[in-house]
Amino acid sequence: MISFGTLFGLLIGALPGLGATIGICLLLPLTYKMTPLTSILMLMALYNGGEYGGSISSIILGVPGTPGATATILDGYPMSKKGYPGKALGYSLTASTIGGIFGALCLMFLTLALTKVTLNFRDPEFTLLGLLGLICVAGLDSKDVYKSAVSIFLGIQTSLIGVDFFSGAKRFTFGSINLMEGFTLVSLLIGLFAVSEALIMLEGDLSKRHVTDKKNLKVGITLKEFKNVAKDIFKGSIIGTIIGILPGLGAGPASWFSYAEAKRSSKTPEKFGEGMPNGIVASESANNAVVGGSMIPLLTLGIPGSPAAAVIMGALMIHGVKMGPLLMKNDLELIHGIFWGFLLAVIAMFIYAKYTTTIFARLLTLPQYAVSPIVLFLALIGTYVPRANIFDVWVAIIVGGIAFILRKLDFSLPSFILAFILGPILEEGFRRSLMISNGRWSIFVTRPYSICIILLIAFMIASIAYSKINSRKKENGDIKDDSINLDTGGLDL
Repeated sequence: MISFGTLFGLLIGALPGLGATIGICLLLPLTYKMTPLTSILMLMALYNGGEYGGSISSIILGVPGTPGATATILDGYPMSKKGYPGKALGYSLTASTIGGIFGALCLMFLTLALTKVTLNFRDPEFTLLGLLGLICVAGLDSKDVYKSAVSIFLGIQTSLIGVDFFSGAKRFTFGSINLMEGFTLVSLLIGLFAVSEALIMLEGDLSKRHVTDKKNLKVGITLKEFKNVAKDIFKGSIIGTIIGILPGLGAGPASWFSYAEAKRSSKTPEKFGEGMPNGIVASESANNAVVGGSMIPLLTLGIPGSPAAAVIMGALMIHGVKMGPLLMKNDLELIHGIFWGFLLAVIAMFIYAKYTTTIFARLLTLPQYAVSPIVLFLALIGTYVPRANIFDVWVAIIVGGIAFILRKLDFSLPSFILAFILGPILEEGFRRSLMISNGRWSIFVTRPYSICIILLIAFMIASIAYSKINSRKKENGDIKDDSINLDTGGLDL
């Protein structure tokens, strides 16, 4: 399953516009018949392979296969146009592998350390952690914080559909038996990401075909070339892991932060954008380090660090595995399996990518009219299979249509799905906390851990507000400068 997940991830990452999150959604129905460990390792291998796979189309075509590979284009594509696509892919693969291994090692050591702290958490802390995760996503995942907040509200509202687990009352079911259990995570995920992506493909130029030169695609770099970029690889790995731990960011921001740091610390920053290997490795080491980093808050706190990690959390929830500190206490064998299995998945990615990158690069010649129906067909089949219920298919289609419109309006789909997953956790923790304290809200501010989390929430809100105020000042300054230039032009005339 690690081999299958890796190869599928490489393929789905290489095809422009898809990416790891959609790939995980497509394979999610297969996990119903698997053990929890087998399913999570297949999906984590797909996630890891997909992040490297995105660099294939970025380097060969100049089209990002995943959001995390966008920064790779800046130097990867120019190096490819100079006649060294295999060399650029070699830098990408080496950096991705080291970044993945670094993230896996951090997952091993930091998870155990953080769990010792989180074992002391109770319902008030979990309520506040869920709130912190939503605030992080609202402020960082969307260009428009207000639209992201609306997405979070809609996600929480959708999670309330079904039977109340405290009172047994029916909520927002409108007399439908199909809504008694609420919307299934699979149908929502596939509708939000896979169906909406297929609709976006169908909207574009269906005859569009990516053509690439198949020469010089042998992947690899020399030891001397590695030494020249080693510093940026390790810096990118550290940045990627840290960004992965923060909920709501993911591989896209991590790769840009790492690229900016590599350019800032370079002795020849003017050469960036012209095919600098340092730019390639900075981006690629960061986006693969995010994979291991994003699993740390998932396993310790039950809060996914990225949209792809949120989908993996959904796969574990399907198997009845409850994420958080008690997982380390109750199922240590599963945790150890995740640690070593993920490390094996990173090594498998390097081996398979070394010998299959050329094949995946050639598959990029497929036109849009061949790719989009395949994605849509697999998505709808995957929605039907788990419960053999046509209602889930209709949910995926309708949600996909709505998601298509929301994406056009720049609403945040990751914010929606994270709110849908965290909604029941927030509600259960909040209501149970008030029941324990006989309705006294002071329970959220009397425990030391709660106070620390509240301070983090306050810091995040202040950071988001400061960032928005600064960006608004810059926009106003640009507008003012433009008006002055226009007036001066008029006077000169």
